[in-house]
Amino acid sequence: MGRYEPNEIEAKWRERWASTGIYEPDLHAARRPFYNLLMFPYPSAEGLHIGNVYAFTGADIYGRFKAMQGHDVFEPIGFDAFGMHSENFALKQNVHPTKLVPRNIKNFREQLKAMGGRFAWSHEVVTTDPAYYRWTQWIFVQLFKHGLAEKRLAPVTWCPSCKTVLADEQVINGECERCSTEVTHRDLEQWFFKITQYADRLLNNLDEIDWTEEIKTAQRNWIGRTEGLEMTFPIEESSTSVTFFTTRPDTIFGVTFMVLAPEHPLVKQITSEEQRPAIEQYVAEAMKKTAIERQSMERSGVFTGAYATNPLNQQRVPIWVGDYVLSTVGTGAIMAVPAHDTRDFAFAQRFELPITVVVAPPDWDGGELAEAYTEPGTLANSGEFDGMESAAASQAIIEKLESAGSGKRQMQYRLRNWLISRQRYWGTPIPIIHCDECGPVAVPEDDLPVVLPYVEEFRPTGTNQSPLASVPEFVQAACPSCGKDARRETDVCDNFLDSSWYFLRYPSTGIDDKPFDPELTKRWLPVHNYIGGKEHAVLHLLYTRFITMALHDMGFIEFEEPFRRFRAHGVLILEGAKMSKSRGNIVSPDDFFKSHGADTLRTYLMFASRFEEGGDFSNQGIEGVFRFLHRVWELYARQIEQAGADAGFPIEAQQAMHRTIKKVTGDIEDLKYNTAIAALMEYSHKLQKRPALSAEETTTFLQLLAPFAPFITEELWERIGRDYSIHTSAWPLADEALAKLQEVSVAVQIDGRTRDVIEIEAGSDEEAAVAAAKQSARVQRHLDGLAVVKTIYVPDRMVNFVTSSKR
Repeated sequence: MGRYEPNEIEAKWRERWASTGIYEPDLHAARRPFYNLLMFPYPSAEGLHIGNVYAFTGADIYGRFKAMQGHDVFEPIGFDAFGMHSENFALKQNVHPTKLVPRNIKNFREQLKAMGGRFAWSHEVVTTDPAYYRWTQWIFVQLFKHGLAEKRLAPVTWCPSCKTVLADEQVINGECERCSTEVTHRDLEQWFFKITQYADRLLNNLDEIDWTEEIKTAQRNWIGRTEGLEMTFPIEESSTSVTFFTTRPDTIFGVTFMVLAPEHPLVKQITSEEQRPAIEQYVAEAMKKTAIERQSMERSGVFTGAYATNPLNQQRVPIWVGDYVLSTVGTGAIMAVPAHDTRDFAFAQRFELPITVVVAPPDWDGGELAEAYTEPGTLANSGEFDGMESAAASQAIIEKLESAGSGKRQMQYRLRNWLISRQRYWGTPIPIIHCDECGPVAVPEDDLPVVLPYVEEFRPTGTNQSPLASVPEFVQAACPSCGKDARRETDVCDNFLDSSWYFLRYPSTGIDDKPFDPELTKRWLPVHNYIGGKEHAVLHLLYTRFITMALHDMGFIEFEEPFRRFRAHGVLILEGAKMSKSRGNIVSPDDFFKSHGADTLRTYLMFASRFEEGGDFSNQGIEGVFRFLHRVWELYARQIEQAGADAGFPIEAQQAMHRTIKKVTGDIEDLKYNTAIAALMEYSHKLQKRPALSAEETTTFLQLLAPFAPFITEELWERIGRDYSIHTSAWPLADEALAKLQEVSVAVQIDGRTRDVIEIEAGSDEEAAVAAAKQSARVQRHLDGLAVVKTIYVPDRMVNFVTSSKR
């Protein structure tokens, strides 16, 4: 049969798959639709890196598995080609993005085909194609018409290197998520999407959707819903008041000062003439600091000279300005209770402000505190509420303030509206025209797309305006409402708008008169399975949920959650950091494709670590997987030579086969690809010991291996005389009776004393054995009240729980 030559085999089957359209389902006639989605790549480099192949292979394996289970699998692919990542690469290469990005996409396509993905190429989308971003602009227009898009002056985060604003979600530890430059702040007129109107639904739906728990937790924390009290303190000798939010109404009697953010509009109004020079100097200095600096530096502040009145006890409360209070958080004002807040305590000590204890610490003797006591407790120095516990007192205080009109129960969110404007060139133009008479007016839908013009000097200006502002023929426009001279919006959209709806477009790429066909959308969506990176937890994944909910509310689609199931894959680590283009620590897959073949690279990447966890990348282990596939080839070469031999199918061989089917099937469903491959390696070793294989063994092993190594299995499937294609053959089903493993008796000990004997499957790993031991009622009873500090497992014999205290 000759040697295993992966390059020849893979080239042959790439051409065959393309010519037969095997991965192009009939979207209108599909009987069992299954939409398998992977996060489309940024073509912001010359090609894919190993980390991309890792992510895409994991998604592709699942799609191949589902297709063999009888589903009509739709697995489209495209390119997220607009945005800072692509523009920054163009700047670095000194090549215009209109030339560089198509060149990159061409190379990406070849690599994606080389890796053996089952992609439906006829449904490819590219976000820089006017036929695509016409509908991105249409979505913007719908949001604008429904009051979910607005332009307003706001303090924004600015990246000095990228020379554009950033959404909150694009700032990580005070740095730009694309270039790691420390961010600053500016006040600019910007476009926002009102995602905060959906905060409760975005949060509540997390309890119902089948997503990786880590991603759901990240979104819960980002939305950050807290319940508390919104309250106002009237300002002395003024008709105004200070409004703030607190989650600790039980501490209001302990307010001894208030602090406003330097940007707070009341600062100029209430500052006394005597304090004005100091305040103005302090505010000017504060505006030079980043939010991270303001939060991390020593607490500073200046007294405004103004006082407010606490309506609960009529105490005078001095009003300060402090840069550690941010205008973008809450109301931009805080009540300061130094006895019960660590930051306020430090501030009060520095400026010798009063510290009044109103929640008594345990065994408090009525004296001064050495540090803030931040836990709930019994109220003191709180008038009629003395002696009440914090929870009950909080409710009683809220009720009193609500009846007096000084406060109200309120929900507050960490989530901020989505800042959509970018002062860059390479993006979807915002479809708005500004008219002096009519204000902002949406571009009529029949006039979409607003095409991005070619601008030779596309570098960001750093002047708060996009390079598009320098193109008169683009800027000058007639108002769609009144016909008078007007100005076209020159900012472009955050590229996360482009990717917030691409999954809706894929099934409808051949349709020009609407963004998504109602019939196809109803048949194929929501997406059945989506696999992507954890880094998009509060960016892409949150934005897609918002856009889907908004489109649902507008009546365009029938569902409000975009993905039935989402699973986050792990990341590959190289030289101690996540592999990424922005860090420059990437490895190209091309050399591996040439030297070992895509099947080897795919299988190795999935075998080296658990897919949902990731791990360190090293090419040392790839040779072992390469040898494994060579042994598979040799096994089938021998089998073909022995064609017609009576192999028989003894019961032990049947049990081994069905156990492997059960193991591999369950592991693929759970994305435990590494253990599935390990089971296949173990099974292949058993097959190699057999003098000959039965027909059922011959086909079953190839089918189980097919999702991981699609090329070699397709070739061997043909060589054993089976009909094209293995990837449309039926996935093997395990016979439960034959798959059942032998059970063994295992003693369960606690501190060396046997408390029960349980039956578990022979060969169970420690995790399974310990879980089974903890299910024992006798073991639970004896462990009650004890802390397990160590677990000892002797396979198939004993589990011993070592506790911190022995009875």
